[in-house]
Amino acid sequence: MTSWAGLSAAEIAAAVREKRATPREVVAEHLARIDRLDARVGAFRRVRADAALAEADDVASRADLAELPLAGVPVAVKDNLAVRGESTRHGSAATPDTPADHDHVTVARLRAAGAVVVGVTNVPELCVFGTTDGVHGTARNPWDTSRTAGGSSGGSAAAVAAGMVPIALGNDGMGSLRIPAANCGLVGLKPGYGTVPAGIGHGDWFGMSENGPLATTVEDARLMFAVLAGTVTAVAETEAIRPSGPGTRTIALSVRSPLAGVAVGRPYASAAREAAELLAGAGHQVRRADPPYPLWLSTTSLAHWTAGTAVDAEDLDVRRLTRRTRVHAAVGRRFVRSVRGGARREQLRERLTPFFEEHDVLLTPALARRGPAAAAWHERGWLRNLLVNTTYSPLTPPWNLTGWPALSVPFGTLPNGAPGAVQLVGRPGSELDLLAVAGQLEELRPWRRTAPLGRSAP
Repeated sequence: MTSWAGLSAAEIAAAVREKRATPREVVAEHLARIDRLDARVGAFRRVRADAALAEADDVASRADLAELPLAGVPVAVKDNLAVRGESTRHGSAATPDTPADHDHVTVARLRAAGAVVVGVTNVPELCVFGTTDGVHGTARNPWDTSRTAGGSSGGSAAAVAAGMVPIALGNDGMGSLRIPAANCGLVGLKPGYGTVPAGIGHGDWFGMSENGPLATTVEDARLMFAVLAGTVTAVAETEAIRPSGPGTRTIALSVRSPLAGVAVGRPYASAAREAAELLAGAGHQVRRADPPYPLWLSTTSLAHWTAGTAVDAEDLDVRRLTRRTRVHAAVGRRFVRSVRGGARREQLRERLTPFFEEHDVLLTPALARRGPAAAAWHERGWLRNLLVNTTYSPLTPPWNLTGWPALSVPFGTLPNGAPGAVQLVGRPGSELDLLAVAGQLEELRPWRRTAPLGRSAP
């Protein structure tokens, strides 16, 4: 008997299309795994067991089953995107517990492709921070359950890394896909601006937030990205997203933190250097080169980060928000008007464009240090949260400000046994190129796809 949990989305979809498996048996096995493991991981706010099984049966009865690119694939959705029939709580007690009457467009595209939504995943309140904990639960890293899964797409990442679903939907406003992907040993793609429909919160954090995939393989990330972008609606179209060949690219290696005063730890810097050596050996032109990050990047990042939260909190009862969120929003209110115009973001794009005219891809560490402890960070002070988030994830925000694609790829192993990761960044429209380079890393240095949950890592 085949075990479907732990297989890739592409493998599951092929089995369902070929009638080697039914959507119901695939979904039922993943639901059983969720039931067995999620008390330890905390990935889900809401599991849709009965509804998911009914939807699996609906997929099985579709006349176009043999053409569905995600036929019968269980998927988890981040708790800031509407799922029909479920409330969207944004990780907060201040949001209404009212079922949505429609799917977010990205959820609708996944369902149209044959995917089955098995649950809604935990997020930090208003998806602000890089640790996922709050009134609805704490998402832990399945590779080391003493550590946070990351945030804000932490529940989605934890669900995939634990084998509860093969793919999950998240989004990224300052690293919210790439941070948990890096923590949990996953491929996490933040698409470039306008490539995938956004519609996140009240204004997508001024256009910085993007929806994207979390997956255990590059193939799954590529497939899910194409479905979300609307470029693949049937199996016959998937050939167009397969890389025709590795090609030779000019790759810049940088292990410097974009934020002044923040150091990158040795394990992550070493992972980036090792990845660069592998890619050079594969024929790419790799050179050490640091992007010309401006000194004002730190203050600009903070202004946009806090202002986005201020806008999202405008219609909520602030008394029901946690203290760190209230302070974050209060700080951001003074910046909303200035960041709305986008002048600093345009200056950053102008400053960095010449660098990407010389280099096809930027390779960096994904994080500066391992994820913090899985703890009640939402009960701690704002400044403490700010410092922890900034010092462990300084490498992701620039690419939300520019609106350019960036990708986290598992690479190497940290001293505690958890996965390491690197980040790939490209110019607008280069998502498939980044995935092609990630695919080479996957081939040259394969990673273990599912966490061994028999015990916590040391």
